[in-house]
Amino acid sequence: MIMHIDMDAFFASIEQRDHPEYRGKPLIVGSPPDQRGVVCAASYEARQFKVRSALPSRTAAKLCPQGIFVRPRMDVYRAESALIMDILHTFDLDVERVSVDEAYLEPRNLVTQDDPLTTAAQLATNIKQRILDERHLTASIGVSTNKFLAKLGSDFQKPNGLTVIRDEDKIALLRPLPIRSIHGVGPVTAATLEKHQLHTIADLQDTKLNLDLLIGSFATTLKARAMGEDDRPLDLSDERKSISAENTFLTDTDHRPTLRAALKEMATDVAQTLSKHGLAARTVQVKVRYSDFTTLTRQIRVEDSITDPQDIYRLACHLLARHQLVTQPLRLIGIGLSTLVNPTRNQLVLPLDF
Repeated sequence: MIMHIDMDAFFASIEQRDHPEYRGKPLIVGSPPDQRGVVCAASYEARQFKVRSALPSRTAAKLCPQGIFVRPRMDVYRAESALIMDILHTFDLDVERVSVDEAYLEPRNLVTQDDPLTTAAQLATNIKQRILDERHLTASIGVSTNKFLAKLGSDFQKPNGLTVIRDEDKIALLRPLPIRSIHGVGPVTAATLEKHQLHTIADLQDTKLNLDLLIGSFATTLKARAMGEDDRPLDLSDERKSISAENTFLTDTDHRPTLRAALKEMATDVAQTLSKHGLAARTVQVKVRYSDFTTLTRQIRVEDSITDPQDIYRLACHLLARHQLVTQPLRLIGIGLSTLVNPTRNQLVLPLDF
């Protein structure tokens, strides 16, 4: 039995809890609409106006003129997330934390005499009540036999939902859903499938087309998800997988000194995070976003792990120059680190060609 817990409008709900004057009102967590930036989260009142995460703040203000904009308090959200994860660990569960506001849960000693899903659903009810009583926040939980179905279920009856998906019901339940309900089906994959009249999961279940020829190696996974199958186990490691920092400019810019200053600040930021967790990185990535919201990423992997902000900065500059990413003004620039390992003593020398 697998459960997926997803906190309801997490950032916005914390703000409404901490500030009673925001309750029942369209609250938007993110940059103010008179500045460059995006929506981090929206309350359910704001979502009624089609305000959603990653929407430009200016667009959100047009959709919801009465929206209340507040700046995100990431330290508060991370602290709240830690408290909720502590609650989860008081139950007899294995916990795979996916993000600051969601996790997969697997009961260790589930009673399976008659109906294990019913027993798991009761456990989910108890978890939801504990979070509500102690943190005054609501969560939605999906309960099923694998990760895919559990995550799907957690989104069915938001907010404060609890959905159980049984194996005998999964095929029929999946059939009317759009293909984008399957994680991993993005705009490009969806467009390819739709060109061949594959619009719903039912179309995927019934098709005789050779999906390998359409979407390559993802075809096997896609077909399995369409049938409600997913054999992924919980990942119980606490290892951090990546570290990143981004900067959205108030005005699009290709001014080299401005970009270099932003890169240096972000390189210092991610290096400090590495140090805090006692880690080093072997992969450095840069991310750029242009005025039309086109986003590109490029990365480089080095043989010796790095921790020094100057090394991170030089590699980021190298990537920008080598791939000629600054051919027009940038809306956003970011640095990401991955392939995180234990630090070793090393020295990296790379020319500054950006």
